[in-house]
Amino acid sequence: MARKYFGTDGIRGLVGETPITPDFVMKLGWATGKVLAQQGRTKILIGKDTRISGYMFESALEAGLVAAGVDVGMLGPMPTPAIAYLTRTLSAQAGIVISASHNPYYDNGIKFFSATGTKFTDEQELAIEDMLDQPMDCVDSAKLGKVTRIDDAGGRYIEYCKSTVPMGFSLAGMKIVVDCANGATYQVATSVFAELGADVITIGDKPDGLNINEGCGSTEPELLRQTVIDKGADCGIGLDGDGDRVLFVDKKGSLIDGDQLIYIIAKGQVAAGESIGGVVGTLMTNLAYEAAIKALGVGFARANVGDRYVVAEMKQRGWRLGGEASGHIICRDVTTTGDGIVAALQVLRSCKLLDESLDEICAGVEKYPQTMINVRTTNKDKYGDSTEISTAITACEQRMLGKGRVLLRASGTEPVIRVMVEGEDGSLVAKEAEEMAALVAKALA
Repeated sequence: MARKYFGTDGIRGLVGETPITPDFVMKLGWATGKVLAQQGRTKILIGKDTRISGYMFESALEAGLVAAGVDVGMLGPMPTPAIAYLTRTLSAQAGIVISASHNPYYDNGIKFFSATGTKFTDEQELAIEDMLDQPMDCVDSAKLGKVTRIDDAGGRYIEYCKSTVPMGFSLAGMKIVVDCANGATYQVATSVFAELGADVITIGDKPDGLNINEGCGSTEPELLRQTVIDKGADCGIGLDGDGDRVLFVDKKGSLIDGDQLIYIIAKGQVAAGESIGGVVGTLMTNLAYEAAIKALGVGFARANVGDRYVVAEMKQRGWRLGGEASGHIICRDVTTTGDGIVAALQVLRSCKLLDESLDEICAGVEKYPQTMINVRTTNKDKYGDSTEISTAITACEQRMLGKGRVLLRASGTEPVIRVMVEGEDGSLVAKEAEEMAALVAKALA
């Protein structure tokens, strides 16, 4: 069924424009509370990142949930994966995150976690959308929800992150730059790495409500890259605004993306004799890293773009490692969702296990060139019905002699078709991408 408000990762948009308005978010809180309260007395946690509108939406959600008779635990600024962890360890029925992840401050969004720390299912989201169509009411005063503030949330999460690596694991002797993107990890990330022994240089840890993801973090890693070089650090860790993504910079200043990080983690686990079953990537995972992972003797499968679909595929196959090039990495043996800090620790553990630096581990695996072009169209959902487009895709892949592929994907949040061409020959890839984008634009005009 088509969803009216929910996209690939909750509800997201420009602050002040429907649905990211105080009145809608209050009713969203109420609708969520009504759906979950059908199971009995309910407690829901609310956390947020550092963008200025978080205060407003935090209050709106609180009001809606309380009106539905739901108890609320307030976490304040906390990474998205921390809220997933705390939801399950504090026996809450759900966790709500106020965040637009890697987007600028003027966007915001609402994301949901279940009692087990996983993203809401499609069925749960549809039930909430159905409830949003009902008139909002309020329970009797005696049945209103109660609100408490959870003051030790940060400390709990720090200890959890440290527990995801083996006892005795140490980062002593390593100099690491950590970029918190002026976001939700600014209070916790430094402590995790420092308490494990690293010499930590922290940047992007001065949020003012407006500077989240601005010129810093995993989406704009130039500051991280330059700081690693200037400080002579062993590596740099770039988190995004809500802490569920991570990218690295090696000691030479080269960017290490999510595909490469997943390969590094897998290679370390294989070297340690650990059985990971296989790795789940997405439709966007680079072909070179699919081949490299298979060369380790590890299975590989692709899921739709979005960490919820990666997790679902991992569960179905019983595999414990997966993620996306963007830096959403799920280590399912220790966590339930994408967690930038936890994934970073697994990468650093692999470096220790292999006794190699990031660049040494990745040496010899060259990414296939990819060209991505966004085609704006009001008919994005009709591209699969076009025989002209499907014929062009087949012809393009034939011209690349089986050493490339074409992927078309409708954006979950924008009126856009993403046209991606990937292959061994970079100049051919760029040419084919331009021609494919032009054809798609014409076919869907």
